[in-house]
Amino acid sequence: MSDCIFCKIIEGEIPSEKVYEDEEIVAFEDIDPRAPVHVLIVPREHIPTLNDTEPAQDGLLGRMVLVAMRIARENDVADSGYRLLINCNKDGGQEVFHLHLHVIGGRYLGPMVQRA
Repeated sequence: MSDCIFCKIIEGEIPSEKVYEDEEIVAFEDIDPRAPVHVLIVPREHIPTLNDTEPAQDGLLGRMVLVAMRIARENDVADSGYRLLINCNKDGGQEVFHLHLHVIGGRYLGPMVQRA
């Protein structure tokens, strides 16, 4: 998708600090980190939101989680703890409409959402 920032990062049109790459997935440092470790894992295929995945993509979603575990271990946060997060659509906090998984850790993250 020509106007997608993540597609441009995947294609190398926009520089990024890549930490993992294979035939299906690219992972890179978030440019606005919320914790000492904040990596984005994105599929090479442009999938706008989690809602746009198909049952046949269950392997891709599983691989994204396995890559997240690897990144957590490589960044020494696997034992202390980390968070995996997929925002979906506007109210879910999604800002870039290319499916991505956040790996966040390196400090105490606190509760996910404050009680209403």
